Parts: sequence; C-alpha cells; structure tokens
Amino acid sequence: MLKKEKKAKTPLSDEEQLLLFQQKLLAEEEMAKKKERLLSQFLKDKLAKEEHNSALNLNKINTQWRTVLREVKTRELLKDIEILSQTFERVVDCKDNVIKSLAKDLSEAEEQYARALRSHLHNVDQLLALQRRRLSLLEESYNLELEALTKEFETERKTIIDQHEKEIRYLQDIFMAMEQNYLDSEYESKLEFQSMWNDLKNVNLEEKHFLRLQLENIVEDLWRKFQDVLKNYTDATEDRKVAFETLQVKDEKSSKEIEVQMKKIQKLQDAITISKGKIMIHSRESEDENRYIRNDKELVLIQLRKLKAQRTRARAASQKNLVKLTLESNAALKALRKIVDKGEKILKLAEICRKFETEEEKVLPFYSSVLTPKEQEGIEENNLEELTEELAKVKAGGWWGIGQHSLMGLDAHFLPVTPLQVIGDYIGMENFWKRYNKVKLEQLSLQHRRAQLLDINGRLRGMLKQYLDGISVSDEVLSQLNPLFIVNHRSNLPQPSSTPTAHPGDKQHPTT
Repeated sequence: MLKKEKKAKTPLSDEEQLLLFQQKLLAEEEMAKKKERLLSQFLKDKLAKEEHNSALNLNKINTQWRTVLREVKTRELLKDIEILSQTFERVVDCKDNVIKSLAKDLSEAEEQYARALRSHLHNVDQLLALQRRRLSLLEESYNLELEALTKEFETERKTIIDQHEKEIRYLQDIFMAMEQNYLDSEYESKLEFQSMWNDLKNVNLEEKHFLRLQLENIVEDLWRKFQDVLKNYTDATEDRKVAFETLQVKDEKSSKEIEVQMKKIQKLQDAITISKGKIMIHSRESEDENRYIRNDKELVLIQLRKLKAQRTRARAASQKNLVKLTLESNAALKALRKIVDKGEKILKLAEICRKFETEEEKVLPFYSSVLTPKEQEGIEENNLEELTEELAKVKAGGWWGIGQHSLMGLDAHFLPVTPLQVIGDYIGMENFWKRYNKVKLEQLSLQHRRAQLLDINGRLRGMLKQYLDGISVSDEVLSQLNPLFIVNHRSNLPQPSSTPTAHPGDKQHPTT
C-alpha cells in the first residue's frame, strides 16, 4: 500500500497525460454513440407505434365505410329486386302470350301439313294407277309382239328344215356318183400297177441274183471280222448286257402300261369330243335364246332409263323448290328473330332506364318545346326543304317507289309515294326523338360532371397522402417539406379549389 501511495503521488509524464486524455475522449465518444443509439431506437419504436395506430385507424375507417356502403347497396338491391320482379312478371306474361301464339301457329302448321300430306298421297295414288294402266298396256303390246315373233320364227324354221332336207338329198346323190367314179378309176389303176409291178419284179430278181454272188464273198469276210469284233465286244460288255436285259424287261412292262393309258386317254378324248359336240349344240341354242332375251332387256332398259330420267327431273325440280323454300323461310326466320331480339333488347333497356327516371320524368315523360309556334313552323319548313332536296336526287320521273320484296323471292312491286307522305309517316317518332335528345344531353352533362369529380377525387387523394406523410416519420418524409408544419398561420398543405356547383339536372350518385 505504501508503494502504491508513493507511485500515485509521483507526478505523471507528458506521454502518460496524453494517453489519459485520449482514454477520456474515447469514453466520451462511446457515451455519445450510446445516446445516439438509444435516441434512434426510441424514434424507431415511436415510428412503429404510429404506423400501427395509423393502420388500426385506417381499418376502423374502412369497416365503418363498408357498413355504410353495405346499407346503401342493400337498399339499391331491394329496389332492383322489386323492379326485376315486376319486369319478370311482365316478361312471363309476354312469354305466355308468345307460347299461346306459337301453339296456335303450330296447330295451323300441323293442319297445313296434314292437308299437304293428303294431297301428296292422292297425287301418288293417281300416279300409281296411271303407271299400272301404262304397264298393262305395255304388257299387252309385248304379248302381241311375242306372238307375232313366235309365228314368224316357226314359219322360218319350217322353211329352213325343208331346204336342209333338200340339200341333204342332193349331197347324197353327188356322193353316190363320186363313189362310183372312184371305184372305176381304182380298178384301172390296180391293173396298171400289177403289170408294172411284174416287170419291175423280174428286173429286180436278175439284179438281186448278180448282187447276191458279189455280196456273199464280202459278207463272209465281214462275218469273220464281225465274229472277232463281237467276241471282243461281248467280253468287254458282259456287265452292260445284263443291265440292258433288266432295262429291256422294265421297258416292256412300261410299254404295256403306256398302251393301257393310251387306250384310256383315247376313250376320254372320244368322250370329250362327244361332250364338246353337245356343248356346241347347247351353246348355239342358248346363244339364240340369249340374243332374244338381250334384245328384250335392251328395250326394257331403254324404257327404264326414260322413266329414271323423268323421275330425276321431277326430283330435281322438287328439290330445287324445297331448297328455295327452305332458304327463304330461313331468311324470314332470321329477319324475324333479329327483330324480336332487337325488341327484347329495347324493352330491357327501357326497364333498366325506368329506374333512373326522376319523379318529374315519370309524371311528364315528354318535355314541352320552348320555341314559339312561329319559330317551330320555320324550323319545320327548313327541315322539309332540306329533305325534299335530298329526295329529289333519288326521284325518277317525278315519282319514287319503295320496293316491297316478298319473302318467297317474287318480283318487287313499286307503289308511287310522294316525299311528304314519307315524312308524314315519321311524325309519330317526334316524341321518341325528344326523349332521345334529352337523354343525350343528360349523358353529356353526366360525363362532364364525372370528369370534374375525378379531378376533385385526385386532388383529395393527393391531400390525404400529404397528410399521412406528415403524421408519419421516415427518411423520405423528413427529406421533404412537412405539410403539417404551420408558421404564421400558413401551412405547406395546398388549399383545395372551390368545387363547382351541381346542375339541377345532374343526379347525385354515391361514391365508393
């Protein structure tokens, strides 16, 4: 302890003082950093609390706003349900009327179909009776022609048979005469042959006796040579001789079998020739019969082609008429369907527009004109002059027609009508055009009002964003001007411009 007190009492050097001063500075810096960290943590906690509170308040506002909107929407939906129930009852009544009219049309169409079917069956019965009469007449004519042909055939057959018998007798006479001439000539030729044969026989005997003497000497020499050669040959071909004898026995057997087979083949050929003769006879008879049948068939085919051509022409004409009728009926149905769809669409739009009418429009649907009677007459005269100038370009010869085309593809009939009559037909649409112009004006005013409200809504959104940015704390917000900072009763929040006054005819709609 004494040593420590002595050391503490000793004065410090400059270096030690500098180190001590640096240690103090480091301690102060650490304390400052700790304070900054605590301050930033405090600000972060406060910012998190503010964000949590703002999100909670926004959820509360949204829930309250949704309840209000639900109440408004329920009232609107109840009104829509009432209107829809009325329109549904009206549509159901219209559908019932349409079903009744369709049932009536269906009964009428069934009656027309039954009437057409009866007439068609009557016509078919008449055609069948006519065809039966025609077939009976054709059968009678066919039988008459067949009888005539059979008679003619029998007469020709008798004449041909008589002529054939005459020619056979003539040929037999000729054959007998030729045979007699042949026997005479044969006897004469035999006598001549016998005399010539005796002369030649004597000459040949003399020559033969002379040659025999010469040939005997030659034959004896050749016989000796032949015996020598034969002996050598028999010695050399003993084995072949044995094989030859066996083959000769086989050859005899096979020759006998061949003779037997040849006899069978001969019998079969005879039977084939007999059957061929019969086939030729039958083929000639069948050819004649087929020729007659073929001729009859050609006649029947010609008649059948004529009937088929008549039937195809009648069928093509009926098919053409049916196609034309179906196309025109389909066109008529499409046109009527378009008209019905258009009417239903107009009624639906009228029902939808009726719920947007005001009490004044329900009491007075057509507004009265503001113009004086003189001004209205002047406007009508000007419109009439413009219309007459446009219609004068279309007129031909002082008249112009409106073509009334039928749905069945018939020619158009043109009725002369003056322009004043045509304009007079559209006077009944004046109230419609009044209401249409009124709706068009209200549409334009609502579009203008909608643009104004969108502009105001955009400005209010910007102000709300600035307000939320002012109550929140972040680096981005702190780098900008705070809109809630007020100096001398002046703030950075921009003042909204005065909202335009609503027109009397504008309708107020709830904003969502």
